[in-house]
Amino acid sequence: SPFFQRKRDLFLEAIAPSRFSFIPTRGTYFQLLDYSAITDESDVEFATRLIKEKGLASIPISVFCVDQLDQKQLRFCFAKTDETLIQAADILCKI
Repeated sequence: SPFFQRKRDLFLEAIAPSRFSFIPTRGTYFQLLDYSAITDESDVEFATRLIKEKGLASIPISVFCVDQLDQKQLRFCFAKTDETLIQAADILCKI
């Protein structure tokens, strides 16, 4: 929907200066972010650290895979208020 596309675009524009890489998502309100340029931690370890140290929640993609394949990607929900998205992007840009 145009509503969620605007939310996605706001989030992606705000994290553009970060070290995360991404391909804009379509048809969902989740965005995958690749963090392979930031750390060698597993996606579960990195997601856990983001929660504990930054108060930022994400979903490690490996938990959805039968073989628990870790491709250094986290899933972030952008169905949030603009203020929350900007705050999250600010945290991500400082990592």
